[in-house]
Amino acid sequence: MYQNGHYGVALLAVAPVGAILIAAGLFELAVAAGVAAVALAMVPDLDQRVPGITHRGPTHTVWFALVVGAITAPGAVALTIAGPVVSAVTGFVVGAGTILSHIAADALTPAGVRPWRPADDTHYSLDVVAAKNPLANYALLGLGIASAALGGWVGTTVASV
Repeated sequence: MYQNGHYGVALLAVAPVGAILIAAGLFELAVAAGVAAVALAMVPDLDQRVPGITHRGPTHTVWFALVVGAITAPGAVALTIAGPVVSAVTGFVVGAGTILSHIAADALTPAGVRPWRPADDTHYSLDVVAAKNPLANYALLGLGIASAALGGWVGTTVASV
C-alpha cells in the first residue's frame, strides 16, 4: 500500500486503544497514541532508503514490530501523560501494533510479506489490490479516520456513563 493506505490502517489499528484510553479519562494519551500511530505508519518503508536492505525485508517482520514497541514504550513513559505502567503498555501496543498494521496492509497486495523471517519464510498475500491503487488507499484512509472518530465517540460515551 501507499502512504494514505498505511495511515488509514494505522488509525484503524489504534482506534480501540484510543477508545479505551478516552473511556479511562486519558484523552491526552489517546491523542498521543493516534499521533504516534500516524507518525510510525511509514517506518517499515524506510528500508527503501537504506542501501543493502531489501524492501519488505527485515522492517516488515514481527520482530521489527517488537523492537519498535520496545522503543516506543519508554518513549510514552517519558511523556508523563499517565502512570508509567499505562504509558509503557500503551507505547508498546501502539508502536508494535502500528508496524503490524503496516505489514497487514502490505499483505493485501500481490507482493505480500514474509512477516516471520528469518524463522519462517512463508509468503503471505491476499492478492486483493495493487499497492498503488488510489481507490484502495483512500478507502483505507477513510476507514481509518472513521474508526478513529468512532473510537473517540465510544470512549467519550462510556466515560460519561
